[in-house]
Amino acid sequence: MDEQTPGGRLFARRRRANVSGGRQHRHEVKVTPEEEGMLLRLAEAQHVTIPRLLVESALASETSETPTERKRAMAELFGMHRLLAALSNNVNQIARATNATGELRAELRATLAKVRETAGRIDQAIDEMSTS
Repeated sequence: MDEQTPGGRLFARRRRANVSGGRQHRHEVKVTPEEEGMLLRLAEAQHVTIPRLLVESALASETSETPTERKRAMAELFGMHRLLAALSNNVNQIARATNATGELRAELRATLAKVRETAGRIDQAIDEMSTS
């Protein structure tokens, strides 16, 4: 099953990617109205369709992680990486100004606090991925 998606929507795809030859097997599952409501809420929370939710949940018993959860974690890490890159640019600019003038700028404390906060978020995300 190829999970690559066209158009740069890697983290936003609701349906599973097509496979060559199509999917040959079909399973029908009957649920109560309460179960349907729960499935709808779970699928919406994960931004996937109910069939995708059911397949990923059933197959995740071996790996304890669905592809959707893995992609969400990757998206979060990529976001934190971009934030760290922006923060490092700020630190470089502050360091350049400090070296030129010999004065510590007020933004230094706030920028370094943001760096520490982002590093903590990365540590927390890694801990959550390793315990799931």
